[in-house]
Amino acid sequence: MTSAGRSVPIAKPLLDEREIEAARRVVMSGWVTQGPEVAAFENEFAGFVGAAHACAVSNCTTALHLALKALGVGPGDEVVTVSHTFIATANAIRYCGAVPVFVDIEPDGYNVDPGLVASAVTNSTRAILCVHQLGMPCDLGRIMEIAAVHGLPVIEDAACAIGSEISVDGTWQKIGAPRADIACFSFHPRKVITTGDGGMLTTANPDFDHQFRLWRQHGMSISDTVRHGSQQVIYETYPELGYNYRMTDLQAAIGREQLGRLPDIVAKRRWLAQQYDQHLGDIPGLKTPVEPEWARSNWQSYCVKLPASVDQRGVMQALLDRGISTRRGIMNIHLEQAYAAPGSFRRASSLDGSVAAQNGSIILPLYAQMTSDEQMSVVDALHDVLGQRRAIAANA
Repeated sequence: MTSAGRSVPIAKPLLDEREIEAARRVVMSGWVTQGPEVAAFENEFAGFVGAAHACAVSNCTTALHLALKALGVGPGDEVVTVSHTFIATANAIRYCGAVPVFVDIEPDGYNVDPGLVASAVTNSTRAILCVHQLGMPCDLGRIMEIAAVHGLPVIEDAACAIGSEISVDGTWQKIGAPRADIACFSFHPRKVITTGDGGMLTTANPDFDHQFRLWRQHGMSISDTVRHGSQQVIYETYPELGYNYRMTDLQAAIGREQLGRLPDIVAKRRWLAQQYDQHLGDIPGLKTPVEPEWARSNWQSYCVKLPASVDQRGVMQALLDRGISTRRGIMNIHLEQAYAAPGSFRRASSLDGSVAAQNGSIILPLYAQMTSDEQMSVVDALHDVLGQRRAIAANA
């Protein structure tokens, strides 16, 4: 256990009386499903990231599905992406009947290697779906250049990246501002801010935004809030197939409070990441994450590459025995049983880097309310565990 006798979790959402009061406000209003709080959250989110349009949905997976659908992705199409990401990224492609095409990650990080994207494009490619993994922005500038050459739209899987920034022509812009065609965000409790669960799509395209709003509510021609507030009887119609992908006002009210906290949350997480850099940089063979000069991560997660030949599971168990929770490196979709069937994906490059990252890295605890004592208990435990393994290897 830690020196304080308590365990250190991998993550912890920052919630207090402000979120309780926001939820109470909605409960007492009598309107708890999608309504005015959702509309306000969308407006505030769009303003925060600098997007013309923001549409709230039930989670980031549904956001990805709608984004792909808006781009016309369907059976027989391919979408270039990474295997080294949460399975929802590729699942959303398959929901459309399309095939995910996997390329490897960059050698010094966990994001897509832009140098492999162009060679993955074929006549069947309909879109590029890039991921800002662990909150670290991918090289969106290079991805957009490749997409422009091939006339392809780009979707950003920004599930982890709310509050992250990239430098564009010398100006810092938040992820979600209209560079790609559509960006998709998550508000799962493991993310930097949370609504319990939930998602958001941002875009500069008003036609896409209109379609998102139609599809998220069963394809209904008018919203229930408009019908409810009308002084005349209105009959809705259902012109096309839709889904139940709505966010509730309860979630949105909490999201508005969380959004207001976001700058302070990101600042604290960036400080914690700097402390990890400082205190872990001298461990032989351990590689701390690299933030490119053109990127500012929200540090949704802090992932380190372990020294060569160190047993990942053994290190994680030894840390857990000391009260330190960790997670293994990001999964690889192509290794999962759900993708074992022929034709469920296409491999466009070696995925060795992706597999090595999954098997040779661990994610350390990081959350906004983490104390210095908690963080140092993680640092000390990791130093101790890896030191013991070096000693064992030296005497073997």
